[in-house]
Amino acid sequence: MKKFIATCMGLMLTAPDGVKKINTMLDLSTEYDDPERYTAVAQEFNKMVDALGAVGSNVYLADDKYFPIGHRGVYHTISNHMYLNKAYMSRPHTLMSVVRHEGWHAAQDCMAGTINNNMIAIILDEDKVPQIWQDIASDTYAATPSAIPWEKEAFWAGKTEWMTQAALEACAAGNMWEIYEPTPMTREWLELNGFITGD
Repeated sequence: MKKFIATCMGLMLTAPDGVKKINTMLDLSTEYDDPERYTAVAQEFNKMVDALGAVGSNVYLADDKYFPIGHRGVYHTISNHMYLNKAYMSRPHTLMSVVRHEGWHAAQDCMAGTINNNMIAIILDEDKVPQIWQDIASDTYAATPSAIPWEKEAFWAGKTEWMTQAALEACAAGNMWEIYEPTPMTREWLELNGFITGD
C-alpha cells in the first residue's frame, strides 16, 4: 500500500492533468453544482489556505485516479502541499474535515522545526486529546500503530472549527513554539537541531 500511495503522489506532483491549484473557496466551489452551499465554511477555508500559502504550502484539487481507493486527501511532507480528492469534496462538511485534518499535519511539520522538511512532530501532549479521538485513531491505524500519536490529534482537529487555522497561523507567524509548548521529545529534537535554545 505504501508503494501504491507513493506512486499516486508522484503522479500528482508531476502530472498537471486533473490537478488544479486552489487559492480560495471560489476556485473549489465552482467545480461542483450549487457552489453556494460552501458559503458557511468559506471564511475558515480561505484563512487556512492563506496561512498555508504564507509558509509555502499549496492546496490542490485532484482527480480520484490519483488516490488509493477511499482516500479523501493527503498532506505530502516532501512537497509540503495538500491534495484533495475531487470525488469527495462536494460536501462542505467532508471538505472541511479533510482540510483541517491534513492542515494539522502541515502544522505538525512546522512544529518539527520548519515546514520545509520531511519530519512531523506532535503538537499537543497526548493525554490532552479527548478519548473519542484517541479511540478512533487507534482503531483506524491498528495496522500501523506508530502513526497513532500524530493521527489522533489530527482527527480531533479535523472535527473542530478553527483549531487547525490557529496552528497554521502560528506557523506562518513564526511563533509556533511560543503558542504551543513543545513536548519534551519535540523540545529535545528542536534544541538538537538548533531551532530553539535550551533554558
